[in-house]
Amino acid sequence: MAGPDRGVVTLTLDAPANRNALSAALVAELAAALEEAGKDDSVRAAVLTHTGTTFCAGADLREPPDPGAFVALLRQVVELPKPVVARVTGHVRAGGLGLLAACDIAVAGSAGGTEASFALTEVHIGVVPAVISLTLLPRLDPRAASRYYLTGERFDAAEAARIGLITAYATGADDVDGVLAPVLDGLRKAAPGALADAKKLVTARVLDAFDKEADAYVALSAHRFGSAEAREGMAAFLERRERSWAL
Repeated sequence: MAGPDRGVVTLTLDAPANRNALSAALVAELAAALEEAGKDDSVRAAVLTHTGTTFCAGADLREPPDPGAFVALLRQVVELPKPVVARVTGHVRAGGLGLLAACDIAVAGSAGGTEASFALTEVHIGVVPAVISLTLLPRLDPRAASRYYLTGERFDAAEAARIGLITAYATGADDVDGVLAPVLDGLRKAAPGALADAKKLVTARVLDAFDKEADAYVALSAHRFGSAEAREGMAAFLERRERSWAL
């Protein structure tokens, strides 16, 4: 955790060799950093960013987090009394989209020739985007959710903005930090208490999903990860071969 810089603290996913996959350790570390930021009166907002070419590749298939712990992390982002702003300059896959959707504001761009890209690839390995639906479905355009949940297609930042996954994106000569600058300036000017209460207004639908659906989605996630399809899909992924069901 770096900062705060004029009230804005930066939290960096820093496991580039593992494409910042969500391991049990990474989930615990991010939860601890968020808790610290939430308690720090000098912090007005948190920026969640990453090292390497991938913001987050989803669950670490070698050391996956407990679904309950991941749900708790997503809820922690949503309930944090400080806005959480995602800064994405690389790829986002599977569970990483759930983390992105938990953030209040998300801005994407490019860095070092890598353009931001997104995909819900779960069905390709025999699982489903169950737990992350808590943050995704209240935000996404329903038709787009149907398409990308079912096909696992990759899409770019312009499409991510169109369907409600991200707030804005940098284009052409624009720089992602240039797009972020007025956002952060606006947060710095906001009264802390008013900011916290305003966040409650815009996250109410997301928290309603947690209250109503979290247990069912955790159970579905556990069911799918324990299935024969998941065992085959994850083995194929790790062995870099085609899945047995692919046509």
